[in-house]
Amino acid sequence: MNNKLFVTKRTGERESIDLEKIHKVITWAAKGLNNVSVSQVEIKAHIQFYDGIKTEDIHETLIRSAADLISTDAPDYQYLAARLAIFHLRKKAYGQFEPPALFAHVTNMVEMQKYDQHLLSDYSEAEFQEMDDYIDHWRDMDFSYAAVKQLEGKYLVQNRVTGEIYESAQFLYILVAACLFADYPKDSRMEYIKRFYDATSKFKISLPTPIMAGVRTPTRQFSSCVLIEAGDSLDSINATASAIVKYVSQRAGIGVNAGRIRALGSPIRGGEAFHTGCIPFYKYFQTAVKSCSQGGVRGGAATLFYPLWHMEVESLLVLKNNRGVEENRVRHLDYGVQFNKLMYQRLIKDQHISLFSPSDVPGLYDAFFADQPKFEELYVKYEQDDNIRKTQIKAVELFSLFMQERASTGRIYLQNVDHCNTHSPFDPKVAPIRQSNLCLEIALPTKPLEHVNDENGEIALCTLSAFNLGAIESLEDFAEMADLAVRALDNLLDYQDYPVPAAYNATMGRRTLGIGVINFAYYLAKNGVKYSDGSANGLIHRTFEAMQYHLMRASCNLAKEKGACPKFDETTYSQGIMPIDTYKKDLDKICNEPLHCDWDSLRADIKQYGLRNSTLSALMPSETSSQISNATNGIEPPRGHISVKSSKDGVLKQVVPEYELLKDKYELLWDLPSNDGYLQLTGIMQKFIDQTISANTSYDPNKYDGGKVPMKLLLKDLLTAYQLGVKTLYYHNTRDGAADTSQQELKSTQFVPQEAVVEEDDDCAGGACKI
Repeated sequence: MNNKLFVTKRTGERESIDLEKIHKVITWAAKGLNNVSVSQVEIKAHIQFYDGIKTEDIHETLIRSAADLISTDAPDYQYLAARLAIFHLRKKAYGQFEPPALFAHVTNMVEMQKYDQHLLSDYSEAEFQEMDDYIDHWRDMDFSYAAVKQLEGKYLVQNRVTGEIYESAQFLYILVAACLFADYPKDSRMEYIKRFYDATSKFKISLPTPIMAGVRTPTRQFSSCVLIEAGDSLDSINATASAIVKYVSQRAGIGVNAGRIRALGSPIRGGEAFHTGCIPFYKYFQTAVKSCSQGGVRGGAATLFYPLWHMEVESLLVLKNNRGVEENRVRHLDYGVQFNKLMYQRLIKDQHISLFSPSDVPGLYDAFFADQPKFEELYVKYEQDDNIRKTQIKAVELFSLFMQERASTGRIYLQNVDHCNTHSPFDPKVAPIRQSNLCLEIALPTKPLEHVNDENGEIALCTLSAFNLGAIESLEDFAEMADLAVRALDNLLDYQDYPVPAAYNATMGRRTLGIGVINFAYYLAKNGVKYSDGSANGLIHRTFEAMQYHLMRASCNLAKEKGACPKFDETTYSQGIMPIDTYKKDLDKICNEPLHCDWDSLRADIKQYGLRNSTLSALMPSETSSQISNATNGIEPPRGHISVKSSKDGVLKQVVPEYELLKDKYELLWDLPSNDGYLQLTGIMQKFIDQTISANTSYDPNKYDGGKVPMKLLLKDLLTAYQLGVKTLYYHNTRDGAADTSQQELKSTQFVPQEAVVEEDDDCAGGACKI
């Protein structure tokens, strides 16, 4: 009797189980790694062999076994698991471990309509062979396990219905480079392709989801962020919803400005009827956002913006609240509430805020963004006009309601619209900033669409990328990285399609880019400085000065070659105004670092040649794309030395970079004594960043009496952020398992400026918060 067991190979063939072959694969994956055990992986796998077991099932079990062993005691299991996963991925994609020749691979993929056919018309077989020589497939082995699973889940070209995968990572990187530099002269483009391939595949430059997943495929929309402004007419609202659907379906995150929509009860059609207010139209926008999934890459999402002084604000602030009924809730959008100096002054002076319908107060809504003195003049005038419909609420009650909802949902955001316009690359008189985007890091001009094909409206797009701070050895490295990133993203603007005319016209006119950073926490740790104690302030000032300087220098050099963007005259740069001229001077009290770059020569060159791009920088969250580079995300402190993130493949564990060397240098989120140091660093970065920053506030209720974060502290942080020139606040993080500020506490809160704002370390003049 023959009891021999057989396995079923990927080809369908059967062969005898060979345990030694399994052992060899794990031994290969463990080569050169520290504190990993091949036998531990084998033992933990608990493979239950049976006749006909599939080899891919065996392999997947081994991968999960290695991934389960990832810990701070043995972080290299994340690379062992990754190598096993890469082996498995290549077998699925190519039927073998060794990837095919690039030209053969591209030819096959174009025939299958998985790659864009322009690749074969733009490049010769000889050029593909040259690109093949650039590729180092062993760089796949530098990925962590979480990175491989993100690649497999979101970025690699595949059939998302059947699960078939068609490529591996190095083909992704080289073909993104080939697509982005296809229109460069033949005598120089191969050099740029190699440089860009090396920068991205070595994790010096991080690319966002739409670029990683889309460039090289027939899909041609790669802007990460889309800003759409609705007017106060049915035609405009319908046009907004149509644009939302088109861009959600093409992987973009949406910012919707609905602040112009008039309040409930406003007269329409000359008093023939009453307006139904904002909520029905917010529901309409929510339906548009959720109407399309984004090809399995990510779900549709949007943040909707409105001003704090809108008459319906008390109803709008609770739209995400779990209490209430569906008729008065719109829970599947996030919200950005807009503030300015006058709103904060009313809070500090314990005064009232008057609420208006934008339709009842001519000029007020536009002045809110474009002209702060004009806004205050009109606001006070309308307050005193008994013929204008209004309601009033104590500023502390309104701010407290905002903070309560922000704390309880985590996703009611804040935009300081005056900072967005006074410290901006755009002249607010002609191109005001009236909204941000899904993640609160984009600040670009918009104009409402009057109808679906309105070419005079302005939908703002921003194309993103990020520098890996952990990969830079000198601040001079920014020169090369900026040149590559600016050229590549600027090329992308011409390479992609534009489903809405207003987006095409705005993008061609302004050519906006948003280049940020990843691995900030690692950068602090390896330089031996902290978020919380001011020790990082000088370093961050020098770093972000160099970054912005080299980005602007790269865009100016590009303008010499290709010309400035057509709407350069709508920027403050055209007037010779630099970021160093308009930042909030309160920052000088917390950081007296001098300037190190030659801003005067750059100023002169920009006035002479212009800039190719109206904007160049924005600090985005980079939650997913940072994992590809095995980096800490964006600018955030890690919550632990191992990050644990859920995905459709289960839990992904990732250890912070150089844990064994730097474990005592990392400052973890819940170890920060307060938000003060983090907000100071955000303000310093904002001094140079020309758009804005996805900055979060975080609270551990267990540090406070009764397990509740004091409302005075929440308001104090709000004012501190404003005082330091911070333009936007993104998430409100609350440590799990703890309660937020109670409603009862809110009702009894009395806001006293000196107690709430001024503490020993605050930079306030004369005992009063200077804003």
